[in-house]
Amino acid sequence: MEVKPRSSGIVVAVLVVAALLMGAGVVYYAGSLVSGSSNTSRVSSLQEQVSSLERENAALQSQLASAPSGSNLTASSAESLYATAIKSVVTVQGDEVVTQNSFFGVISTIETVQGSGFAVDYLNSSYIVTNYHVVNGVTNITVTFSDGNSYPASVKGSDQYSDLAVLTVSAPASEFYPLQLLDTLGGVKVGEGVYAIGSPFGLSGSMTFGIVSQVGRTITESTSSQVSISDVIQFSAPINPGNSGGPLLDQAGLVIGITTAAVSNSEGLGFAIPSTTIAGELSDLITTGGYTLHPLLGLTGADMTYQLAQAEGTNVTYGVLVESVTSGGAAQKAGIMGGTKNVTIEGSSYEIGGDIIVSINGTKVVDSQALGSYLEEYTIAGETVQLGIIRDGGYMTVNVVLGALS
Repeated sequence: MEVKPRSSGIVVAVLVVAALLMGAGVVYYAGSLVSGSSNTSRVSSLQEQVSSLERENAALQSQLASAPSGSNLTASSAESLYATAIKSVVTVQGDEVVTQNSFFGVISTIETVQGSGFAVDYLNSSYIVTNYHVVNGVTNITVTFSDGNSYPASVKGSDQYSDLAVLTVSAPASEFYPLQLLDTLGGVKVGEGVYAIGSPFGLSGSMTFGIVSQVGRTITESTSSQVSISDVIQFSAPINPGNSGGPLLDQAGLVIGITTAAVSNSEGLGFAIPSTTIAGELSDLITTGGYTLHPLLGLTGADMTYQLAQAEGTNVTYGVLVESVTSGGAAQKAGIMGGTKNVTIEGSSYEIGGDIIVSINGTKVVDSQALGSYLEEYTIAGETVQLGIIRDGGYMTVNVVLGALS
């Protein structure tokens, strides 16, 4: 999908706001001077400025109205997008048993948990996509559509490593308005406008706006399993508990990701599992109940820094330093070497002396996030990848047959 430049529209919008603010400020100031006859000339001058700004504002509004569709972040386009997409967004609710220690021993209580979801189509059947953490361990699941109708639901398939779950709902076909997934690699650009719709704090049908802040992030969800998820979209729209599972939409109304609010200490930041991951897993989740093709290198590593490079005796300051390899794992089988010496650098402990991964299939590896995102986006378990590594000061390549995350 072609992404058109958006800078001109944003500048116009800013100018409109500036003109309105200046106009409002001047009107207020002129009104406060009317009682003084000696200031008549100044009032007249200020009124002329107001008239001039009003004409400028009218011209700018005309430019906005005639701008190409989808090129600007206008209120009317947001309203139109919301009116279409809200029919597809649902509230997911269920019961969760919570245990806690007390003076009287372990006490179990049942709490209501709530998240969001949205409708998708697969082989002419409709399903609800949500987050794994929204429905994990939850019973009596119900789905409430935008028209207020609620129906029982059950988990069709789930994957904790992508925080995805697919639900089947006992609802008539007329309730479903499937959204379309953006499944083009590289289709999400930093700086583009995005909309998130969900039910933060139970406030169903809430929409927020932001921009894509970065792609290819790795996050660790604050769940009991502390799962790390790669190739995640970071964006600036406010996300709160209850938003989890809702769609992240581009300005054309396509789903570019599914939002997650299970990241601790992430105030002011939003994260979304990309739509390419949803598209790649949807078939398996529906037909087999899970996804087993997440690739695994079988190693632990540290991002290279100048200080690590000094300790390693190399001038390579990017890449991933291999600290250890998993016994019997893909990296060990391929002959990847782990660290041999423990050092402390700026208060942190590292195992140095191992290989430094600097590329994968010819693509430069800047750090562990880049490595994890490449593996998640472009590979599956069982494939062979070529790693470029630095060993003993020299460059070499090693072929690795990827294992499976389980």
